[in-house]
Amino acid sequence: MYINKETLDDLLRAVLTELLANGSPIDPTRAPAVELAGVLLEIGNPRARLSRTETKGKAISCVGELLWYLSGSDSAEHIRYYIPLYAEESEDGETIYGAYGPRLLNWHGQNQLQNVINLLKVTPNTRRAVIQIFDALDIGERSTRRKEIPCTCMLQFLLRDNQLQLIVNMRSNDAHLGLAHDVFAFTMLQEIVARSLGVEIGTYKHFVGSLHLYNRDRAKAEKFLSEGFQPTNIPMPEMPSGDPWDSIEKMLRVEQSLRSNEKCNLSDFDLPLYWQDLARLLAIFAASRAADAGEAQKNALEIGDPAYKIYIESRVK
Repeated sequence: MYINKETLDDLLRAVLTELLANGSPIDPTRAPAVELAGVLLEIGNPRARLSRTETKGKAISCVGELLWYLSGSDSAEHIRYYIPLYAEESEDGETIYGAYGPRLLNWHGQNQLQNVINLLKVTPNTRRAVIQIFDALDIGERSTRRKEIPCTCMLQFLLRDNQLQLIVNMRSNDAHLGLAHDVFAFTMLQEIVARSLGVEIGTYKHFVGSLHLYNRDRAKAEKFLSEGFQPTNIPMPEMPSGDPWDSIEKMLRVEQSLRSNEKCNLSDFDLPLYWQDLARLLAIFAASRAADAGEAQKNALEIGDPAYKIYIESRVK
């Protein structure tokens, strides 16, 4: 099956509609579900990576999860701050075995993300620019005792016609909980690599072996569909041109400070406006957790791009 849409919301609508109508019943380890097997999803505008709906408009947790990846961390406490459900994936209460950060940035001693950038700079037409997430050890002798192993198998970056395409292959994808976050994180990585190379982003393709919806989430999927069609002309702004890694390193320091309840003046970090807005989303989240309405309101007023306003309304009273 092939589903091609311009935006994440249009893609989610098509996927959930198809699952509810034609999904095949399965009974996997976690819970009964319906499934579409062997599905290729494509998004024509990868910057339209955030849902505009009340149900799935989760910009803050998406940004938090992306920075968890880019920090290289497998800390359960770190990601629980943004997504409490991750607590269920930890075996020791401290780490997440299948965390993507270590696999992206320090897997068997390799920084796979930097390797891909280096390879594409030297050999732009290469077909070898692949990041491996799923590892042979994940289905080894101890795998049956793992609470969680990566759902993503690999990411392949293709530089064609001066545009960077990304093809992601997933063994399994939860259409209700996981798909929106995965599209956000992977298309952000796509744009980060594109900016590192000085090229534009192309299309995003997302292939899933088992695209599923758990029976317990059917009502939530129906609620999302009941919200109707969303605007298609409000994507995220373009990432600034030039190498993004200095800004990413600053964002990681900002995120750690906010999560640790340290005093954090965003103006001290000299971030471009694009990254400032994302940092302010995190600052609003931290202020709302601390019940500091004044700080939340201050950061809300300083967000530059109106596209983010809907994601903070519930946190700024």
